[in-house]
Amino acid sequence: MLGAAIMSCSKVPISNRKQMNLIPESQLTALSLTEYRDFLSKAKVVPSSDANAQLVKSVGQKISSATTRFMTQNKMAERVKGYNWEFNLVDDKNINAFCMPGGKVVVFTGLLPVTKDESSLAFVMGHEVAHAVARHGNERVSQGLVAQMGGIALDVAMSQKNAQTRVLVQQAYGMGVTVGGILPFSRLHESEADKLGMVFMAMAGYDPSKSSELWARMSAASGGGKPPEFLSTHPSDAKRMAEMKKFLPQAMKYYTAKK
Repeated sequence: MLGAAIMSCSKVPISNRKQMNLIPESQLTALSLTEYRDFLSKAKVVPSSDANAQLVKSVGQKISSATTRFMTQNKMAERVKGYNWEFNLVDDKNINAFCMPGGKVVVFTGLLPVTKDESSLAFVMGHEVAHAVARHGNERVSQGLVAQMGGIALDVAMSQKNAQTRVLVQQAYGMGVTVGGILPFSRLHESEADKLGMVFMAMAGYDPSKSSELWARMSAASGGGKPPEFLSTHPSDAKRMAEMKKFLPQAMKYYTAKK
């Protein structure tokens, strides 16, 4: 029975794809904040005095400002309403990053040798922020609750905050998950996040053409260990780079080089 679930239909920015979210975003944000704080309590958070931590915070602030500006200009300000942006660098060799609802962003140190430069880091952070503001995690958690809990009403499952619900939230937002540095969303979600991420980085003053260069390094870093596209939920590296190059002219419309 899903009668008690709150259903909302909206459109994803850029793609205009209609999406159905069964969970109130405010409720999901509250639950994910608990998971985020629990994660940080167990992680090795790099102190803010560290140069790399400062870089993550600096890039994050520019990306978050650009994101808020884009959403406001496109009459989607509600998607970032109540966001309290926070950026942390965690000492972990895995190539990963994630953004929770409410603007909680974590970058793993293992990602930095692959990003190499500030612009590439900006794309990764823009990509992760895009997953959050596009509410991809809400879609995944909603689907998981329906599939795993069947007759249990979604609002009951969320209010109980049981172990299954917590695992779904952790998986939906990539907490501790490493798949080539990118969260295990569907191919559709990944493509949407790539495009939004390119727009956000462009509006923040970073050249969006750097995005495809990053993926070339991501591909090299995998050492050929990634499965073929038909076995993966992710687009192949080659297809991903091709799609980003195709979208580049549109992203460049938002780009103003930093002075």
